[in-house]
Amino acid sequence: MIPIFFLLLLRSFCSADDQLTQAKPLTHGGMLISESGDFALGFFSPTSSNKSFYLGIWYHSLPGPRTVVWIANRDSPIINPSSTMLKVTNNSRMVLSDSEGHIIWMAGSNVTSGATGAYAVLLNSGNFILRSSDDQDIWLSFDHPTDTVLPSMRFLMSYKAQVAHLVAWKGPDDPSSGDFSCTGDPTSPDLQFVTLNKARVYCRIIVWDGVSVSGRTFLTNTSSILYQTVVNSGDEFSFIFTLSDNSPFVRLMLDYTGKLKALAWDNHSMSWTVINERPNNACDLYGSCGPFGYCDFTEAIPTCQCFDGFEPVDNSNSFKGCQRTQALKCRKQSHFTSFPGMKVPDMFLHVRNRSLDDCAAECINNCSCTAYAYANLSSGGAMADLSRCLVWSGELIDAQKTTVGENLYLRLANSPVDKKPGPVKIVLPIISCLLLLACIVFSWMYKYIGKWGKKKNQKKLMLGYISTSNSLEGKNTEFPCFSYEDILSGTKSFADSNLLGRGGFGKVYKGTLEGGNEVAVKRLSKSSGQGTLEFKNEVVLIAKLQHKNLVRLLGCCTHEDEKLLIYEYLANKSLDAFLFDHARKHVLDWLTRFKIIKGIARGLLYLHQDSRLTIIHRDLKASNILLDMEMTPKISDFGMARIFGANQNHANTTRVVGTYGYMSPEYAMGGTFSVKSDAYSFGVLLLEIVSGLKISSAQLKMEFCSLISYAWRLWEEGKATELVDSFIAASCPLHEVVRCIHVGLLCVQDHPNDRPLMSSVMFMLENESAMLPPPKHPVYFALGNPKGEQASENTSSSNAMSITMLKGR
Repeated sequence: MIPIFFLLLLRSFCSADDQLTQAKPLTHGGMLISESGDFALGFFSPTSSNKSFYLGIWYHSLPGPRTVVWIANRDSPIINPSSTMLKVTNNSRMVLSDSEGHIIWMAGSNVTSGATGAYAVLLNSGNFILRSSDDQDIWLSFDHPTDTVLPSMRFLMSYKAQVAHLVAWKGPDDPSSGDFSCTGDPTSPDLQFVTLNKARVYCRIIVWDGVSVSGRTFLTNTSSILYQTVVNSGDEFSFIFTLSDNSPFVRLMLDYTGKLKALAWDNHSMSWTVINERPNNACDLYGSCGPFGYCDFTEAIPTCQCFDGFEPVDNSNSFKGCQRTQALKCRKQSHFTSFPGMKVPDMFLHVRNRSLDDCAAECINNCSCTAYAYANLSSGGAMADLSRCLVWSGELIDAQKTTVGENLYLRLANSPVDKKPGPVKIVLPIISCLLLLACIVFSWMYKYIGKWGKKKNQKKLMLGYISTSNSLEGKNTEFPCFSYEDILSGTKSFADSNLLGRGGFGKVYKGTLEGGNEVAVKRLSKSSGQGTLEFKNEVVLIAKLQHKNLVRLLGCCTHEDEKLLIYEYLANKSLDAFLFDHARKHVLDWLTRFKIIKGIARGLLYLHQDSRLTIIHRDLKASNILLDMEMTPKISDFGMARIFGANQNHANTTRVVGTYGYMSPEYAMGGTFSVKSDAYSFGVLLLEIVSGLKISSAQLKMEFCSLISYAWRLWEEGKATELVDSFIAASCPLHEVVRCIHVGLLCVQDHPNDRPLMSSVMFMLENESAMLPPPKHPVYFALGNPKGEQASENTSSSNAMSITMLKGR
């Protein structure tokens, strides 16, 4: 009873005003005190020895050291408080200034009409509000928190409102902005809440579970119950907490050590006690349990564990993560195991507008997908999408096992082991299989002769069709010819769900042929006048090419006006799907990118020099570079390729085809192409891989018409390292990256004779000691088609683009 009596007695002496008016400013020594007496606003110094003063709000009715909950001028301390004044101006602003009129801090809006009655008031909730004469709120301290969240304060994390931040004090006696901050995750602001140490993630607090309102309760050391709520109204995503008895004596604060603490006042010990805090041990730090490890909070002492199907990388150190006991293989059978009660891992891809089955299919049909999670939004406010589908590729980082988590579906090798069947369950299936097999054999024998004859005739017609397509390679062209019926069955009649993408002259579908082999089927467009020529060209060329960095053609098919090419299936699809996708480009670290650069160079060297005939690709770009499971690059789409004779160095054409931005100047403007045309395209592609930007990326500054102009300007100013993709800049060897940029600029030089051959490019990439010539000022193209689409065969180069020379300022 003594503490309660003391608080009531203290409140009875609090007769100070709670309002600040134009006629009554606040000076040093004065205070505004809320009507309840719980909060005060005034000038304070953190310690008696500290000569810096601040304008802040603190608990007024609590004994002991001052507990500050909000500061106006935390990074602009007051040196001479006696000459400082907080006042409400005639234009509805609050201004903190010194005697010389220097503004230290200001809040509110510039209102010129009807502003004579504006005033500020300190509410019982601790919210300091500036109001107009008609009692309309102009500015609220709750909308601008420092390091503390008070009960009933809406901490806005995303959507239309301004995102709020908590920024910790620099030290226990230094209220200036410290290194730690809390906010919505900038990479997925509508899903999770993070603590940052400078710019690096320190601890993830919340991953939204999909419902419009979710909450947790905590028992305090009094009779009160703390309610913690996350609210999604469609327009706002916010965090709110309250006490069951509406007491103001509870707060959520980010301290200078990086801990986010929920604290409640204890009347018995007359001090603040911690209800909950994150992180609460080393296991709770971001990514501390390593890849495929998770922090188990269901135990008395949280520890790092491995998911089922994984084992520790190092048994002596559980913080080094886990590895699979059996590796995933793209064409091998796998299954998904559910792990309930999980705080889902980070680095997810948020796929919208998916049902649970669609979300599962999204992961099942992509063999690089390692896990997925799903939440169905029972009500979503103004949101049209009532689902939340998360998928992961690669490693799982920062997962946790809790009592309030959700289901995580993790991909594991092989099928789940069934229980051992009894004798009856074994014999009956065997007998059924034998009877079925006998029926199949008799049916097959009946139909075999007719089917074999039909396939033989189809293959004969196919080879005859191919033999007329190219006088150099028509003879002795032998590879499988697939039946149209098998392809229809394997692609589900070219269903949209099997569509992988669109090539230059048609669509590409995923198919499963006899034996379970997965393939990619290129279906040339019936309406394209170019389709027939490109089909013949691609069949003849790729059938003779064998190299690990070229896509492998497995066969072809013609049926009436259908023309189909069957390729090996590459699960990771094309390079642009990773390079230009913010959610997936983290997979491309520098070692992977450098491996891809050298692989593409080896493939071009084979086409230009090591194959039996010199082959010019003419359409080298990121979307035509496919990636296998080991991220090995394979050059694809040879529909535009041309063969050179033994003594031929270049050729001319009036049919300029290719992709804007990747075509060399002499080809785009005059129709002349050679191996140096491919070298130019390789240079553009190399600059894209290093920078992570498209040739005509919208991220470039306005004064740069293309990535080439941007790269040249940085090179010319000695700032080449600024071109490097921010995802790899901190971890890549800069001398190696700069050397790649140098090689790229050599390849995009204006004159073909100045560009290196691919044999020289390989030598320069693999030998760091080799001297490189300085690059010459390249020609920059103002692209006529900014989307990077292919040029039409009837469009002359002069109409397709213009050339603009830019000079350094």
